[in-house]
Amino acid sequence: MQIKKGADLIMICRQKNLPLHQVMLEYESAKSGKTQGEIKELMRINLQVMKDSVYQGLDQEQDMKGKIIGGQAGKLYRRCQNSQPVCGYTMARAVSFALSVTEVNASMGRIVAAPTAGSCGVLPGVLFSLAESHHVSEEKLVEGLLTSGAVGLVIAKNASLSGAEGGCQAEIGSASAMGAAAVVEIMGGTPEQALHGGAIALKNLLGLVCDPIAGLVEAPCSKRNAIGTANALVSAEMALAGIESVIPFDEVVEAMHQVGRMMPCTLRETAEGGLAATPTGRRLKEEVFSHHTKK
Repeated sequence: MQIKKGADLIMICRQKNLPLHQVMLEYESAKSGKTQGEIKELMRINLQVMKDSVYQGLDQEQDMKGKIIGGQAGKLYRRCQNSQPVCGYTMARAVSFALSVTEVNASMGRIVAAPTAGSCGVLPGVLFSLAESHHVSEEKLVEGLLTSGAVGLVIAKNASLSGAEGGCQAEIGSASAMGAAAVVEIMGGTPEQALHGGAIALKNLLGLVCDPIAGLVEAPCSKRNAIGTANALVSAEMALAGIESVIPFDEVVEAMHQVGRMMPCTLRETAEGGLAATPTGRRLKEEVFSHHTKK
């Protein structure tokens, strides 16, 4: 089974009358030599790590803090519990979950790179907010992970998942596209709708730069995970309604690749431009590294 483009995924889905997650399961089984059951078990392990990090960062007693960020996930989650969220409970929970995972990451906790450590909060935020609000089973969440993997595979083969190569559009943008496709399939959408959701999500974050303050995957990365999560849910909602991306998924991926190539190095994870180069960004860098030197 050859998968290079999103069009290949759709063709296989149509020929075999299979959903995206099943195509990805067969692809992984053929490539790795593992049985489909073994692959699903690995996905369940990944899912459990994601779930642990979602709730670990919300625990006030855990004190999940990095050099710059910490405690923001809990603030938002408690607001959800104590007052009506402006953007609704599903969205607010999803964002708080995404923030939680990034804070676990910043404190050197255990996370799943999805597809990278810098974008680790998007998929967990999307999946576990949906699990709570729509009572989605573990089996369906595993299927969502496989669907997201299919989208990530195409992006990796035709563009990049690396902030150093393509800017944050390659990390948060890809994660958001993966999350949107997963939601669409979990909620009963077609493979075509899943790729439209992915395309819409990726388009919305096209050109997003990678400018980590002090070179740490904390700020603005954490809040971009939050935005990527919200973007995935909104894009999935549109796709499920039958709204299509004007530009096909494969062309959006190619556009992201070209935009990444045009970005200067200062905006590709070097911490030499963007927010990292602001007066406050420079001050935080000095504070972080002076504190590190003293230790």
